Formats: sequence, C-alpha cells, structure tokens
Amino acid sequence: MFGKMNPRQMRQMMKQMGIKMEELDADEVIIRAKDRVIRITEPEISVITAQGQKSYQISGKESVEAAANVPEAKDAVQIRDEDIDLVAQQAGVNREKAREALEKTNGDLAEAILQLQQSTQ
Repeated sequence: MFGKMNPRQMRQMMKQMGIKMEELDADEVIIRAKDRVIRITEPEISVITAQGQKSYQISGKESVEAAANVPEAKDAVQIRDEDIDLVAQQAGVNREKAREALEKTNGDLAEAILQLQQSTQ
C-alpha cells in the first residue's frame, strides 16, 4: 500500500493522519483468560493511538499456564518497596502502615496516601 517509504516519511504521514505510535517499556505482560494465563516476558510493546483509541502490539517470549495454576487477581498485586517508601513519606507513617494501606487499596498509591492522611487527622 505504501510502497518503498522511508521511516521518516511514514512517521510524517501517520502524524498527518492523527496516528501516534510510541514504545512502552515493560518487564512482563500478563493476559488472564477464563481457562488460561498467557505471560509474555521480555516484551516489545508498541502503543498506537488513532482517533482517541489505543491499540497495543505485543511481541516477546510466551508461556501459557492453566487457569487452575493461576492465583486470583487480588493475590497477584505486587507492592514495590519504592511504593511503600513513597506512601510512608507522603502520609507521615511507618513502612508497615504504608504497606497495609497499599494492600487494602490493591496497590493504588494515591488512595493509600489519602486514606492514611484521613485516618491521622
């Protein structure tokens, strides 16, 4: 369709059409289906935005697990040490209280900070 178009021309044409493409940095992509979980490690992710709609193109190393071996989504929330430190600092609480708040809010930093700030007032 586009013939021999160099990458610069392609980007320019996409810009004129209102299409934006960017790369997304991630360590892993997890797709949860009813009967299985697909994990893609070392992913290369392109995000294409056109007419306000985002599309994701993902490639990488795939592994598939049966649904019986998959933890529930609420168990899969991982809380990073950096998040705990940030919540503790912003809310003026210790790390233990910050972790508990993050667990209650499923890792939502802003919600955890707000809840802690409200409970200390």
